[in-house]
Amino acid sequence: MKYSKEIVALAAASLLALAACSGGNGASAEKTAAAAASASTEAAAPVELNVFAAASLNKAFPEIADTVLKESDPNIKVTFNFQGSSTLVDQMKEGAPADVFASADQKNMTKATDAKLVDTPKPFASNFLTLIVPKGNPAKITGLDSSLDGKKLVVCAQGVPCGNATRQLAEKLGITLNPVSEEQKVTDVRAKVESGEADAGLVYATDAKAAGDKVEIVEIPRANEVVNSYPITVTISAKNKEAGQKFIDAVLSEKGQAVLKKYGFSEPTSSDKG
Repeated sequence: MKYSKEIVALAAASLLALAACSGGNGASAEKTAAAAASASTEAAAPVELNVFAAASLNKAFPEIADTVLKESDPNIKVTFNFQGSSTLVDQMKEGAPADVFASADQKNMTKATDAKLVDTPKPFASNFLTLIVPKGNPAKITGLDSSLDGKKLVVCAQGVPCGNATRQLAEKLGITLNPVSEEQKVTDVRAKVESGEADAGLVYATDAKAAGDKVEIVEIPRANEVVNSYPITVTISAKNKEAGQKFIDAVLSEKGQAVLKKYGFSEPTSSDKG
């Protein structure tokens, strides 16, 4: 024990002497090391990006973020808010933090532009409506016709892109629809048909594809004449416009377009491309 105490005392004395010899240089070195560590931590900190996107993009966009965007910049962490486009515009007007806005139609993007919420948008995809029924088609729906009489049809609400498209399609076909409910999100329409709560629902072709074998598709004449163009842009209040633009570039890239196509989206129409 005697020798142990002597060794400890000697070591302590040596450390004190070393600190005294170092003087101000030691403090300077500590500050430099601390600054370097802080800079390294800041460089490694993820860039937060809030993307407000139409509900119909809830499968394609996360995949683009996890694959295409990650290849170009793995430091960007994307948080999505998937709602009806009109709801998203209202949220942004109320001050909700959004860096990127992707709408399911030009009408709601124009609302955002007129309110000076966003920069100049670019079209990146298009979509059209189709009629879906539960697997097996228990209500024997044959189309937007008399087979819907007394049946539970669900559509999107007016103001929501898929609701606006529903109204346009009904006008083209010269028919009057009598839905039992109107939803704020196209995914809610799909969910009611999948569960059997509704006998039929008007959704985007992409939603019909996403539902898989849970539903069946009933062809609608002239459905491809009502096409919704999807525009995307960085918001005026974006905290990191560079990261937002990187996400948009990923969506517009060849790989991003391939992901969208996989989920049933079509390319922007020639008129959209200008």
